[in-house]
Amino acid sequence: MAVSTNSRTQLGAGPAPKGTAWTTWWRRWPTWAPRAAPAWGAVYAVVQTAWAATGTSVPVKPHEVYPPGAQLALAALAVLGGAAAWAITRPLGRPGRVVVSTVLAAALLVFGAGALGVMMIVVTLVTLSGIESATGAVHTLLNAVGATFLLMTVVAYRRRRRGGCPRCGRPHAGAGDGTLIHPSASMASARTQVTAYVFLCGLLPWAGLKTIWTLGGDALGVMAEGWRKLSEGTGAAESLASVGLDVSVMAALLGVFLLTGLMYRWGMVFPRWTLFLSGRRVPRLLPLIPAWLTGGALSVYGVVLNVIALLSATGVISASEPKPPFTTSADLTWMVWFGGLAFSGLGFALIVAARSYAARTRYICTGVESVKGAEGAETAGA
Repeated sequence: MAVSTNSRTQLGAGPAPKGTAWTTWWRRWPTWAPRAAPAWGAVYAVVQTAWAATGTSVPVKPHEVYPPGAQLALAALAVLGGAAAWAITRPLGRPGRVVVSTVLAAALLVFGAGALGVMMIVVTLVTLSGIESATGAVHTLLNAVGATFLLMTVVAYRRRRRGGCPRCGRPHAGAGDGTLIHPSASMASARTQVTAYVFLCGLLPWAGLKTIWTLGGDALGVMAEGWRKLSEGTGAAESLASVGLDVSVMAALLGVFLLTGLMYRWGMVFPRWTLFLSGRRVPRLLPLIPAWLTGGALSVYGVVLNVIALLSATGVISASEPKPPFTTSADLTWMVWFGGLAFSGLGFALIVAARSYAARTRYICTGVESVKGAEGAETAGA
């Protein structure tokens, strides 16, 4: 595999710049991420406990807030997750590794799911609609920060366990904090693109229905007026609906934008329309972290919805009572199924694309001699 020593990948001009204090610090993320996780856990626990004690409302979804018990449970899980991140860097026996791995997996799942709202926050900021809930935005951002630290800790740990460098994953001698050598920009394989787009087709029924309702049409037994009432009192959703846009569909489109960036060259090198960033290498984790977190949480949520819809349609479980604007249980079951197809489809598409992107952008943090050895090994493997 060809690699470039330029800071601008294959479009670069001149040698890679010398390391600054920021780049030197960032190169050592396998060391500081496990230490940052406990600090985040302490801050998260204090914030959640304070909200629970003062009765501060933190929205789970529109018109529903977290009960104090759930806030205290999240605080406890954050402390446990941070402690597990710190402990996993210490010598542990098999029972200890099982315990901390279980805690980290649970924490990643919970806080990764809680970070899904980041996409919605971005939509509201881009559309200048305003943040609907300050506490909800803080809660979501805290989830995203924690899930990021925990994920970085797990990745570094897995690489160490496999005998590789915790930073680049490749086995080599010396510290893994030198200048990185990045592969040239490339596209995902045709197989990856086809698979991702097939999964993405699951969005069409769900997004189509929501767009019809937002534009004033009636479908699936739901009147446009009834659907519009759901957006009343929620600034962002109401503002977008007034111009024919559904806020959740806009968030899904951001996911599609992220997906395409993961599969094409402009996701590895900033394109011309990014102005002063044009031609520079995209930081590897910039698209990967939201892709892994969003894709993982969406796929799990979508599968759950699909199972519920299937069990309800076959009579294994009782159909849910319809709530406005739905008028029949059958219509509600259809919508649950369409939602499941959309969330799981987008989630699995992001996972497939992120897996390809991670492989295509995998860097080398060793000296020139080790790089040549790695290139020879890859060429022989190919």
